[in-house]
Amino acid sequence: MWKEGPPRAEKPVIQTLLLIPLAMGVYGVISDLFFGTRWFGANPIKEVEHWTGKWTLRLLMVTLAITPARRITGWSWLQRYRRMIGVTAFFYALVHLLIYFVLDVELNWMELVTDVAKRPYVTIGMLAFLLLVPLAVTSTAGMVKRLGGRRWVKLHRLIYVIVVLGTIHFWMAVKKDTTEPMIYALIIAGLLGYRIWIRQKAPQGRRAPRH
Repeated sequence: MWKEGPPRAEKPVIQTLLLIPLAMGVYGVISDLFFGTRWFGANPIKEVEHWTGKWTLRLLMVTLAITPARRITGWSWLQRYRRMIGVTAFFYALVHLLIYFVLDVELNWMELVTDVAKRPYVTIGMLAFLLLVPLAVTSTAGMVKRLGGRRWVKLHRLIYVIVVLGTIHFWMAVKKDTTEPMIYALIIAGLLGYRIWIRQKAPQGRRAPRH
């Protein structure tokens, strides 16, 4: 059941679902700033910066979860949406960075450079973002053909490094209550551990999963 595709699955529906968290964040900030609500507490702009960062990491985890979910359930259609989810994760990361650059450091390039140089969690977060850029740029079918399947797969294995860096960035940023980043770290460890297990189980000369 559902091996080729879910009932009435449509690409625009998936895209809309992926953008709901961003819409909620925008609505929450507007409501807090202009109507005195407390969706994002006393500092809504800072909180929505954290919100977009957490959703970046969540969506990256979803992309990692697609391979085990597909293998366990047999739903091959899940593979069709992995790149879309990955690109959306990059979009959230870009929004996260822009909020930080425009509202935190107020477009001050020198302050940005100082932050990156002196605050380790900012350094790690920036590195994770920079590694995410080539994955977003090469996410189209045309780029897959240009690079060739083997090279494309090797490049996109950077996702493993990125999710680890993103989790460290999150862990260091929260400072006190590390419960949420700890949960993320355990999920990511499980997803990466599953891949190692599958690769070790695969017959010699046949490695899986590729990505």
